[in-house]
Amino acid sequence: MDNNGVGSWLHRRRAKSGTKTALVSGSRSLGYDELSTRTDRLANALVARGVGKGDRVAYLGENHPSFVETFFACGLVGAIFVPLNTRLAAPELQFQLQDSGARLLVNASALEVVAGASTAGTDVTHRLVVAPDGDAGSVAELPPGVEHYGDAIDAAGDTPLDVAVTLDDGAMILYTSGTTGKPKGALLTHGNITWNCINTVVDMDLNRNDVALMISPLFHVASLDMGLLPMLLKGATVVLEAKFDAGRVLELVAEHRVTTLNGVPTTFQMLCDHPEWSTADLSSLDKLTCGGSAVPQRVLDAYEERGIGFTSCYGMTETAPGATMLPVSRSKEKAGSAGLPHFFTDVRIADPLGGVAALGAVGEIQISGPNVIKEYWNRPEATADSYADSSWFRSGDMGHQDEEGFLFVSDRLKDMIISGGENIYPAEVEAAIAELPEVGSVAVIGVADEKWGEVPRAIVTLREGRTLTEEQLRSHLEGRLARYKIPKSVVFVEEMPRTASGKIRKMDLRKQFAQ
Repeated sequence: MDNNGVGSWLHRRRAKSGTKTALVSGSRSLGYDELSTRTDRLANALVARGVGKGDRVAYLGENHPSFVETFFACGLVGAIFVPLNTRLAAPELQFQLQDSGARLLVNASALEVVAGASTAGTDVTHRLVVAPDGDAGSVAELPPGVEHYGDAIDAAGDTPLDVAVTLDDGAMILYTSGTTGKPKGALLTHGNITWNCINTVVDMDLNRNDVALMISPLFHVASLDMGLLPMLLKGATVVLEAKFDAGRVLELVAEHRVTTLNGVPTTFQMLCDHPEWSTADLSSLDKLTCGGSAVPQRVLDAYEERGIGFTSCYGMTETAPGATMLPVSRSKEKAGSAGLPHFFTDVRIADPLGGVAALGAVGEIQISGPNVIKEYWNRPEATADSYADSSWFRSGDMGHQDEEGFLFVSDRLKDMIISGGENIYPAEVEAAIAELPEVGSVAVIGVADEKWGEVPRAIVTLREGRTLTEEQLRSHLEGRLARYKIPKSVVFVEEMPRTASGKIRKMDLRKQFAQ
């Protein structure tokens, strides 16, 4: 094939896996052969609507087979896929559509109103609307220029396309979560995605008999590039779930004999807090991958009691997203570590002057490898500011490596609190607070102080039915942390503002509680 990018994967996999189940969505199953044929049809439908190599195609919807089909169809055409966050408001979506210059939008019918509003004034000339379970009759009459997704596929031919695509060509634009400012589009190439998937297959030891349950949104890079795509590359099976519900997840694990589960600490905590946790059949699970932040010790203990270990990961959108992974076999010995660099990825710690930091010294984490992006979409200044020595991506995170190369993440450089000349890394304080069984989630931010410049403040949610006072929290930290690290104030809230991937939006917390 002339297409050496991700678009060729289903063609290659169809020859090897045939009718083997690729996707499960509700009561619907798609074999690799059917998924490949539908993707061929969609690719031809895109071309018929004027989409060509290098054009951008956006997708707005929950986890669904149409997401997967659109991604691979873009790869066949040589177009650039732009997955959109379903939690964004119309003006935020409009910005991303304008910034990417998307020409076509595929959207779920449940999001038809926001899709229509967000495309106004953009370059989007065509929209395809995905009906529930493919039932076009269940969708209200569509405005001019808007078509049913299923009708477009049915009317298209299934002749395979073979557009010349290289690993250096752009494959996907993923917008950063915006936790530190205005979103930027990270341009991932076909090579970035391919090498990240190879890293994941190697370091997680994936095989064709694995079954992955996708409980996080596919528009999030970790769910897509470390969950879905490595599994399809390997010829395994993926179960798609549109919404996260702890009880249903436990049922699906047993029903489909799920082996692999990716998530963030919040989702894993909600699972082990569920009333059915102790009796649920989890015997098939053997690969649990957690990223985003450290897993509270009580959650690790709950899974260990069920004989299940965690693989912790560290990375970001710009590394597609894997940078490091902690193998289960070293999780106790290297507790608190984010692991070793992925097989084809390198990590170093830079000192304040830009040199390589001394062993064990805290500095900025920098990453290099074929999975690391080369540029932000239409952001040459941001691109130039993001690299050291031309090839090392500056993560903006602080951390250190031990003598074996294991990475320990301290915190975001921008989140670091400087109090009386002392550096306070919120992640360290948050981990200590999270040891309390009453605590559901916690975030530590800096607030202005006349004497010290900044002092830490803890924002805390409590587990259902639990109570905790500020005095009890501070008492728990006495002797565990230096006095200057102990929060000078505590605010209890009902819930945390979060990104779609489950990360706490500290920018929002600062706006509300930093005064």
